[in-house]
Amino acid sequence: MKRRLTMAAVAAGALFALSACGGGGSGSEPTAEGGVPLVSEGQLTVCSDIPYEPFEFVENGENVGFDIDLAQGLADDLGVELNVITTAFEAIQSGSALDTAQCDIALSGMSITEDRKTKMDFSAPYLKDNLGLMATKESGIKGIADVKGKEVGVQQATTGETYAQDNGATPVQFEDSGLMTQAIQTGQVDSVIGNISIISTAVAADDNLVFVEEYDTGEVLGAAVKKGNQPMLDAFGTTMQRLYSDGAYDAAVDKWFGDVADAARIPEADRAATTP
Repeated sequence: MKRRLTMAAVAAGALFALSACGGGGSGSEPTAEGGVPLVSEGQLTVCSDIPYEPFEFVENGENVGFDIDLAQGLADDLGVELNVITTAFEAIQSGSALDTAQCDIALSGMSITEDRKTKMDFSAPYLKDNLGLMATKESGIKGIADVKGKEVGVQQATTGETYAQDNGATPVQFEDSGLMTQAIQTGQVDSVIGNISIISTAVAADDNLVFVEEYDTGEVLGAAVKKGNQPMLDAFGTTMQRLYSDGAYDAAVDKWFGDVADAARIPEADRAATTP
């Protein structure tokens, strides 16, 4: 077997340790430290599409992953508990989960696109994540031209689905990345188009899969809030600046992304921005 990326979870509080100050506003709605509005008193509620390894998945009964670490860092800075709720990606990327106050912020390996920016407000990018093609070794697929006119597995409502369509493939939709990976492992599809972070994790764990090629789409990921929720957006930006400066961000990227960590991390020169 190829070396599997290490997924052993460590307590998020150890990675992003910060003394919580506690907080609470005096207004009619719940607030956190600094008057940041919350949907539930004393909790940062985060929408996330679980499983989407290595961003968010369940290990030993606990939610773990890169996005979960960032969420914990934000909760610590706000002085509240973290509450992650599993939400269908369609509800996240359409903005409906935020608009209906299901959560305060969405952290779900979500690419920043012009269409999505019309529905929600994004943070500055916190990760780079180009698309790539994964195939079974037996398929003989060597590049994107080989999947034209063929069925290709994708996670529904993602940029991978759009890329497959744009290149003449027939997308076969799966609700989450776990089902998508399971589909190629069980022979439902011979290839998958998705983000390199997800594909690399699957290939590292299965000798029957191969990472065919990467597509430089310039894709970047960001946290999302309901339109106009500037206080929460500012709070996330402040947390990211702390994680950059104390080294916790780089440690988390190395931990969760292994061989593609350097390709995924935000360069130091681009870390000063707080909005896209």
